[in-house]
Amino acid sequence: MAIVTMKKLRLMVARSQKDALLRELIRLGCVEFSELEDAAPELESLRRTDSDTLACKSEHAALLHAVAVLDRYAPEKKPMLSAPPEVSGDVLLESGDLPAALALADEISAADDRIKRIGAEESRERAVIESLVPWLPLDLPLDIDGTERSAVLLGSVPVKVPLDKLREAIALVTEEAELFEVSADKKASYVLIICAKEALGELQEALRPFDFTAQSFPGMSGPAKQCTAQSNAALARLAREKQSCEEAIRARAESRDALKLAADRVETKISLSEVSDLALSSDGVLVLQGWFPAEKEAALEETLARFDCAWETEEPAEEEYPQVPVSLKNNLFTNALNMVTEMYSLPAYGTVDPNPLMAPFFILFFGLMMADIGYGLIMIAAAIVAMKKLKPRGGSKAFCQLLLYGGIATAAMGVLTGGFFSDVPYKLVHLFNPESTWPGLWHLFSPEEDSELVLYGSLVLGMLHLNTGMVVSAAEKIRRGDKAGAIFEEGSLWILLVGGLLLAADMLLVHSSALHIAAIAVLAVGGCMLLFGAGRGAKGFGKVTAAFGCIYNTATGWFGDVLSYSRIMALMLAGGVVGKVFNTVAVMPAESAGVNVFTMLAFVLIFVLGHAINFALNLLGCYVHDLRLQCLEFFGKFYADGGKPFRPLKFGGRFVRAKEN
Repeated sequence: MAIVTMKKLRLMVARSQKDALLRELIRLGCVEFSELEDAAPELESLRRTDSDTLACKSEHAALLHAVAVLDRYAPEKKPMLSAPPEVSGDVLLESGDLPAALALADEISAADDRIKRIGAEESRERAVIESLVPWLPLDLPLDIDGTERSAVLLGSVPVKVPLDKLREAIALVTEEAELFEVSADKKASYVLIICAKEALGELQEALRPFDFTAQSFPGMSGPAKQCTAQSNAALARLAREKQSCEEAIRARAESRDALKLAADRVETKISLSEVSDLALSSDGVLVLQGWFPAEKEAALEETLARFDCAWETEEPAEEEYPQVPVSLKNNLFTNALNMVTEMYSLPAYGTVDPNPLMAPFFILFFGLMMADIGYGLIMIAAAIVAMKKLKPRGGSKAFCQLLLYGGIATAAMGVLTGGFFSDVPYKLVHLFNPESTWPGLWHLFSPEEDSELVLYGSLVLGMLHLNTGMVVSAAEKIRRGDKAGAIFEEGSLWILLVGGLLLAADMLLVHSSALHIAAIAVLAVGGCMLLFGAGRGAKGFGKVTAAFGCIYNTATGWFGDVLSYSRIMALMLAGGVVGKVFNTVAVMPAESAGVNVFTMLAFVLIFVLGHAINFALNLLGCYVHDLRLQCLEFFGKFYADGGKPFRPLKFGGRFVRAKEN
């Protein structure tokens, strides 16, 4: 497959037909609009158009908030795995019932806001009740401030302060005073002090060393019991009002689907409005610019021909490539790798689509790392169920496809290594029949017994992977006219590789002097080519430093790159060994106490829990390390990243989705 060829579109349409044209283009779903350069001389007489994007986004937020409120107070019951409902594009473009949906959303949001305010009021009432607890034994009104000649002071002192000491301090100020203890708790003593008015100020100064804290109850009248009863009555009233608001929200649950549809309709309006934001216009016409796939040109022209508009299309110039959006054209197999490529970065326009090259390696490496029939079958089943129930699109579909292909590769490699949840068949057979001589499932090789073979195989696969990237790099250089770069960079390394293989064959197999001399000669030619290529662009002493740098970087770089592929063996070995450990632990109760209901339950529990952990860790670890091999080792040989994703004007939606044409 390849990167889709894009063409630039310049479009001029009558303002009166703008909305109708954009509705047709969103149905077509193949044009990405971009901002016009309003500084161009031919566009000086045009101006930016006014749009209602902000208003639409405000409406969208209100509808989403209303749906979230309904989900909180009246959770929707739906199947665990279900695809979003599909509607026609015409339904998403309608807006006749939008005012009613917005009014309903405002009503739901108002009820939710009132519930939040009720919560704050309840907190205040509870705080009042808590503050009145120490004063419940007091029968006097809380707002009492004394008589014509006397003053009343309410307050508290730390419980560690003896009240007798307090009374002595009061007596030293005036004999016309009395202290009454109202209550006490673990922290403080709550007291009532009555004194002559003229002694109040001096008395307060005398109480200060005892950490006396005066207490007042603004807005309260009557005894503490009466005020508490009033607060409890207020709490009951607030609870009834809160329940009424919650019931009012739950009563609107039947309108949830209408609100969701309205939210997606407004999202469609936002997409159309944002296109208008990119346009320039005069009183009668609107000017737009964008990109579209060249393969869609006939369909696009057929659509545009139905309107009063003028347009032109052209191939992008090479200097425009950084602005050209990138879309990858994939088949059923390579589409699965889209999520991997997009997670790293899309390729730059005009370069190579890595998915067809990466797909077989990624899936093979993943299968080798997991290498278990049981784990592979779980992945296959999960992918099939998800694709059947969820009917995913885009990135979700790519993920399910990748899970399916990874599961197939994992099961296939499990057949070669004889792993079915590691060695559980062997464990069970020998648990029920200790005399059995069955060696376990057939296997071509074992990660534990043939670890050196697996390591060498991993390194060979790494060499093949890296050289594939080099082939692509050389082909791209030749296509750009840099034949010398392909010869002295990739070509010299291939000659060195051939020389190394000949030397290895001589030392390990043939032991021929002629072959030895030929190998040395090939290595010398490759080395000279490499050094010459490294110094081509340097001058003077720079040629020497470039040569030494090239030798060092090539030797260490290739050694490190190839050695990175040993992680294939390491992960294959780690997953199998950890699984065997869990299997060994699972059969221990039955081996020590015999096979019975309880030991079998223990086996099932340990087996399921252990392999669930091992499967989850391997799934994540194999994906991450496989991704690393592609992004760092493979892409590093040829990949030019930085592509801007192609985002055409098309139907979106969080809750429903448009039927595919």
